Formats: sequence, structure tokens, C-alpha cells
Amino acid sequence: MKINPKVYGLEGWKNMPNKSKQKGNRFEREVVRICKEKGIRSKRAWGSNGMSLGMHEEVDLTINDYKIQAKVRNKIAKFLIPTEHVDAVVYKEDRGEILIMLRLNDFLEIIT
Repeated sequence: MKINPKVYGLEGWKNMPNKSKQKGNRFEREVVRICKEKGIRSKRAWGSNGMSLGMHEEVDLTINDYKIQAKVRNKIAKFLIPTEHVDAVVYKEDRGEILIMLRLNDFLEIIT
């Protein structure tokens, strides 16, 4: 049985906003705004797709020449968040690559 979308008030269902996508877009724009306020070159990839900047699709924005993927999560593991006593947290998976997490403002100071 085929459902008539107009009968059920679903004619705009394909255009319903994706809240997660909207949240990600807001975050990307916020990062670019912060950079520009500090006089740092930054550009958001149209549609969060780095291909629009001539880069890999995972690139969400650039800061100077750094390719950045932006992620927003409801919670971040507490042990990954730098406290006021340290500048950054270095971590890795078993047999994995070493990564670093630091505050955006600290990163922006380092690269300028």
C-alpha cells in the first residue's frame, strides 16, 4: 500500500532539518568566526565537504593551511580534556598513533 504524503501531512518530510547536521554547521562557523576575529585565515568548506576547497571530503574547514575536521559531541571523555593545570593532553590507542588535544585558542597562538 502506497502512503499519500499529503494525507498524513508529510509533504515536506524530505526537507526536515537534521539537528545534528545543523549543530555541526554552527560549530564550524563558530570556529571560523573565532579565527577571523583573531586575524587568522580560516574558511569553512561548503556543505562541510572539503572537495569544495579542492581537498579530501573529510576536511570541514581550514585554519591557515591546516586541514581541520570539526566534531561536536554531547560528551567528551574527561581524561581527554586539558585541565587548567596543563596546556595539552597527549594520548594514544594501544599500538596506535600518538594524538594531542589542546584548546583552540592555544592552537591559534601556536600557529600565528
